[in-house]
Amino acid sequence: MQTRQIGPWQVSPLGMGCWAIAGPFWDGENPLGWGEVDDSVSIQAIHAGLDAGINFMDTADLYGAGHSERVIAKALQGKRDQVILATKFGNTFDESSKQITGQAWDRDYIQSAVDASLRRLETDYIDLLWFHINDFAADEAQEVALSLEAMVASGKIRKFGWSTDYPERAAVFAKHKNCVGFQFEFNVVTPSPMPAYCDQHDFAGVIRGPLGMGLLSGKYQNAQVLSPKDIRSVSPDWMKYFDNGLAKPILVKKIDAIGEILRSEGRSSVQGALAWIWATSPRLIPIPGFRNTKQITETAAAMEYGPLSAEQMAEITRLLKD
Repeated sequence: MQTRQIGPWQVSPLGMGCWAIAGPFWDGENPLGWGEVDDSVSIQAIHAGLDAGINFMDTADLYGAGHSERVIAKALQGKRDQVILATKFGNTFDESSKQITGQAWDRDYIQSAVDASLRRLETDYIDLLWFHINDFAADEAQEVALSLEAMVASGKIRKFGWSTDYPERAAVFAKHKNCVGFQFEFNVVTPSPMPAYCDQHDFAGVIRGPLGMGLLSGKYQNAQVLSPKDIRSVSPDWMKYFDNGLAKPILVKKIDAIGEILRSEGRSSVQGALAWIWATSPRLIPIPGFRNTKQITETAAAMEYGPLSAEQMAEITRLLKD
């Protein structure tokens, strides 16, 4: 597949989403991570992704209360110039207790958050910084964007964007010259207005949740016991895919209906789900999560198959309407 564009950068058609390698972190007693991790396994997986041609990585300061950034730093020793590296800010947390503590967005906080991420990532610049508060008030976002422009001028970040599912919020950032894209949730069973917005206004769209938090892998169609440290086990209100740790039946039915098309031409279900996103728009870059080398190798291999055909896309649309 051809590379895709984020601002000034040509990047691989998919990136590495680094939430799942962050390990446990918490909101009170509720897990925000994906369970325990082995950092050596995570680092091996990152190296496998780089070897497979993936040159875009996405994380957040919040993930693992800073742990994801620290793991990435270890993995990228001597390799920093091989990747376009994105992280996020907006959520405050305590690294020692691994608890989320609130949210912040004033200019002084942004400065301190960027400096902290630079230390954890062991780098002197961040390629792409996302604002991580999805539903932040649009009428207050102008000041955030101006603060980010100041951070670009300082040289500590190169470009910025907003991780938001709302076009009216994206429009505030879109007016600023160093905003290069938006991150949002989107997959074959989760529609979004944001791909059309990115197409209309010529922005990159970085796709979180391209596999429905694992649901589109096919592993969770039946009863599945998840770790109590896995966010999917408690299924917070915003989660679309699981309910009390079990896959939502209505989504399982939809996935079963289109499964044969997703697995066409030798693809796995995961590879088919990514192929669907690529066929939707040339501006979209999915960032599937991973926990080991096997998973990153499977997602990277999707690039060899490329996007679904127009006929396959039309058939999926028809089946999902039935």
